[in-house]
Amino acid sequence: MAVLSENSGNTMTDKGASGPKGLGVIGWARWIWRTLTSMRTALILLFLLAVGAIPGSFLPQNVVSVDQVATFYQDHPELAPWLDRFYLFDVFSSPWYGAIYLLLFVSLAGCVIPRALVHAKAVRARPVATPRNLSRMPYVARFSTDTPPDEVLAQARKVLKGYRVERYENSVSGETGYLREAGNVLFHFALLGLLLALAAGAFFGNTLPSYDAIYPGHWTDTDAFEPFTIRLEEFEATFIEEGNLRGQASSFVADIRYREGPGEPEQQHTLEVNHPLSVDGVQIYLLGHGYAPRFEVRNADGDLVFDQAVPFLHRETMTYTSDGVIKVPDTGGEELGFVGVFLPTAMEDSEGELVSGFPGVQNPMVTLEAYQGDLGMVDPQSVYQLKTAGMENIGESPVMEIGDTWELPDGAGSITFTGVKDYVSLQSNRDGARVPALLAASSAVVGLLLTLFVRPRRVWVRAIPGEDGRTRVELAGLGKTEVAGDNAEFHEITTRLAGRLTEQMRGGEGER
Repeated sequence: MAVLSENSGNTMTDKGASGPKGLGVIGWARWIWRTLTSMRTALILLFLLAVGAIPGSFLPQNVVSVDQVATFYQDHPELAPWLDRFYLFDVFSSPWYGAIYLLLFVSLAGCVIPRALVHAKAVRARPVATPRNLSRMPYVARFSTDTPPDEVLAQARKVLKGYRVERYENSVSGETGYLREAGNVLFHFALLGLLLALAAGAFFGNTLPSYDAIYPGHWTDTDAFEPFTIRLEEFEATFIEEGNLRGQASSFVADIRYREGPGEPEQQHTLEVNHPLSVDGVQIYLLGHGYAPRFEVRNADGDLVFDQAVPFLHRETMTYTSDGVIKVPDTGGEELGFVGVFLPTAMEDSEGELVSGFPGVQNPMVTLEAYQGDLGMVDPQSVYQLKTAGMENIGESPVMEIGDTWELPDGAGSITFTGVKDYVSLQSNRDGARVPALLAASSAVVGLLLTLFVRPRRVWVRAIPGEDGRTRVELAGLGKTEVAGDNAEFHEITTRLAGRLTEQMRGGEGER
């Protein structure tokens, strides 16, 4: 029992009452969970996920191009380390992006699962009982009939086709439109499935965009890869030769032979853009192609020390002007290096400059710049770049056609342009989450359509005997979405019910 006492300041205090208490550990945990699993929090996290992805769209990413990241370091030596501290070169595998992703998943799950349980309970429950005062509903219609109340309610059940109907004492209650909430639940579950599929693809998938680079998922075991081989037999690139689209590619077709594993029989396949080859769940895509001029290099003694095609990288796709590097370390003397420009269809422009006028090989020419010295091949380096710091420029070649030989200055040897080959760019990709992601996205669309176009409605029909001996019928309708067409539907139900009762009365009179 509380005991009140008077202190010197003439204020009354309750000695038995304790001071204000905090939420406590359990209270704080409940508050955090309620806040995290609210739809508002889920929307905020979804917005943060989109904002967090922005740096990955304009900053180079290690998972896409390590070379571009290295170039960014060279161009911005002070800024790049700071960006790297915040994982801005690995945005989609960064801890902070993963944390947002995980919180979004938990938030959605905490929102959707209870909502799904509530909806499942509502689906199994009886339609809501008829309210006592139907006049408060947005739509109310009243009329009288000579049909007995039980027969009126029986006819009402037939009119409410497509509704879940429940009979009460002197009324029936009908409800429809459960698919709207089901679509809402399906949409959010599909988002959860999409998040799971994308996460599974990131963790377990892998991509090989070129012969020397692999980007495995975080939990991918590269030792478990099954080997297969692909050999390019022939490649044909077709370009548009006339009109405004001249120079654009019209088709890339590669004839290849492949083996699904060691000792397996060789099979033939035609590979085209957007028509990948599938080998044991791995998709092999044809991304593009380029040119590989072939050269023979002889040393100062005239011995053949190099004879192979060298891939050149095209600057752009309208003319396929290509740059490349030739490295000849085994000359028996000083090492040789060449920087070259390849023109598939060489021609002079209006200023007399030699350019390529078409991407196809119609008049191939090449120009070279020769270097002699140390190629620096002890250290890792790109095959498409020549480190000239330890080398001496010994001259530039004339424009060379196929079959031309350039004698290097000071008797350093010679180089002959012997031909051109095509090479193709292939990408192999294994992502078992593609089909689940597609199903989840399709389910989300279906759920969204159900949410947009299904209208939940409730209809009540009450039939009671009147003082004049006739049956008083009261029909009320409620549309949960406040769509203008609901009242028209309720009016149609009223008209159909009244029409059925009238026809029934006429039939009864005819029998009498």
